Amino acid sequence: MQGTSAQPGAQPSPRDGRAARSERTRDAVVEALLSLIDDGDLQPTAARIAERAGVSLRSVFQHFEDLEGLYATAADRQLQRVIGITRQVRRDGPLDARIAAFAEGRAHVLEAISPVRRSALLSEPFSEAIATRLRWARLRGRREVERVFAIELEGRPAADRRELVEALTAAGSWSAWEALRTHQGLSLAPARKVMARTLRALLHQEA
Repeated sequence: MQGTSAQPGAQPSPRDGRAARSERTRDAVVEALLSLIDDGDLQPTAARIAERAGVSLRSVFQHFEDLEGLYATAADRQLQRVIGITRQVRRDGPLDARIAAFAEGRAHVLEAISPVRRSALLSEPFSEAIATRLRWARLRGRREVERVFAIELEGRPAADRRELVEALTAAGSWSAWEALRTHQGLSLAPARKVMARTLRALLHQEA
């Protein structure tokens, strides 16, 4: 007989079916964790995750060695979501237009990630996996500041440039956004305007 490769239209093997079911269960558990966090349950137990996913508690730990592993996988998926909703801002053109575009895009992302970020901050001191991913996210935010406002940063003395980058990064950070939205009680549009105003004040100042 010639070869043993599957013919067109052949049925998946039992192993393929098991692998697909396993992947669906794994995805369901990760999505259950993220949906619970989005609903305000910032530290859901394995039992609540299993219930939301529609699987047994045993299934959760068949697919993840521990909750640390589950949270790390969920954090990776969240990072991909963030990348997917991030709006690219031009690094040229009028400064005020770039500030407005940056503030609008950054506010969109920060608002979307707020529940998961609150949950992550609770775990950060105890989870290297979460801490590593938060460091990456913060560095990514800083790099975007440096990219969008490169024209304004170029040519400044090194110390002044570093200080301005730090100030701009802080103004566009999730921590600042949380202060505006939660602690100061601003709604979305006013909070976005405050961010833009802060960026304008920093960028229009004399070098």
